[in-house]
Amino acid sequence: MSLYGVLRSGVSGMNAQGSRLATTADNIANANTVGYKRASTEFSSMVIGNSRSGAYQPAGVTTQTRYAIGEAGSYLSTTSGLDLAVTGSGFFVVQDAGGTPYLTRAGSFVEQTDGTLKNAGGFTLLGYDLANGPPSPSANSLTGLVPVNVDALGMTASPTTSGYLTATLDSNATASATPASGNTAASTYTNKTSLTAYDNLGNEVMLDVYFTKTGANQWEYAVFDRAGATGGGFPYVATGTPAVGPVLSTGTLNFNPANGNLTAPAIASFSVPNGGSSQTMTLDLSSMTQLGTKEFNPTGDTDGNAAQAVDSIEISDKGIVYAIFGDGTRKATFQIPLANVPSPDNLTPIAGNAYSISMDSGDPSLGFAGSSSFGVIKSGSLEQSNADMASELTAMIEAQRGYTANSKVFQTGSDLLDVLVNLKR
Repeated sequence: MSLYGVLRSGVSGMNAQGSRLATTADNIANANTVGYKRASTEFSSMVIGNSRSGAYQPAGVTTQTRYAIGEAGSYLSTTSGLDLAVTGSGFFVVQDAGGTPYLTRAGSFVEQTDGTLKNAGGFTLLGYDLANGPPSPSANSLTGLVPVNVDALGMTASPTTSGYLTATLDSNATASATPASGNTAASTYTNKTSLTAYDNLGNEVMLDVYFTKTGANQWEYAVFDRAGATGGGFPYVATGTPAVGPVLSTGTLNFNPANGNLTAPAIASFSVPNGGSSQTMTLDLSSMTQLGTKEFNPTGDTDGNAAQAVDSIEISDKGIVYAIFGDGTRKATFQIPLANVPSPDNLTPIAGNAYSISMDSGDPSLGFAGSSSFGVIKSGSLEQSNADMASELTAMIEAQRGYTANSKVFQTGSDLLDVLVNLKR
């Protein structure tokens, strides 16, 4: 046998056990690191060509570091809606200060002064801006993504574009020959209600809607802009006289006497005054009914909102970032995609619990949470390290014993070499 080979084999064994101890130390140090994926040292033998009849030539052992990136850790609930975890397959797409994209499972995001979201590793969360329309994820790249900015809206106003109104009209009411749409002091109405709409600048526009019975099973609706009305005074309950001013929309409602429902859908379309311009709004009246009761009971709503700042942020299981305004209205602003690769364990780890694409991992594909093979995004939750403390401490003891045994091999080889050198004496 080769005594030098024994020495080299012992050294390679100590190096291998040292590498195992190093990965174990990292795993223990990061046992509480969000999104950390444990490393392991795998051994493989190094064999020099040996003759069956000749002396054995030791070659030692070599190691390879592997990462359990595709193995999920446990999940921890938090009180922050910006803490995100992926349950199932997929990674968040983030970027560093230089704009280079990476993948990560570390979702401990915090809002920065500029409105962007960064995790503990200093990486900025990327997503699709929904202001540009429905996103279309790339099948083999990370292009088209922008930093998610929860302050992107700032102070904003959303104009009213649609609404609905439903009520019950009295079938026994007296018909009028001068309905509200006549727009004169002589005009009368049967019922009236109001809806609040918003113009492009967030100003309130009060819409007064009048209903006047004009015949058997037939009614007229008329929509007025309260600010543009003159005369009559508000409310007009005492005189039954509508506003004298420009009517925004008018139409006829025909009811089926057999059931009191409309014979055809009724949708009013008109322009809502907005300073020197206007915007189009549709008002759905298709749920109006006519029954033998004086209970009008109007209900309705409109979209849009006044000028206001974002009050809070909510992120859905599908990764849609909703801005919540002071009045409770919600607006979808961004959508956070998930990325995946054919071989996650072959991604290249970098500092901060992020991973870069490698040739062995394969090209990334983007998709949305809950679709295809992608997992879902859980807000208010964090994925913990997948390193198990008990297993790591056991591996540390094994590495320590292995290192000691290999050092004994080296020491024995050194002693034998010393004997060989001293044979001449």
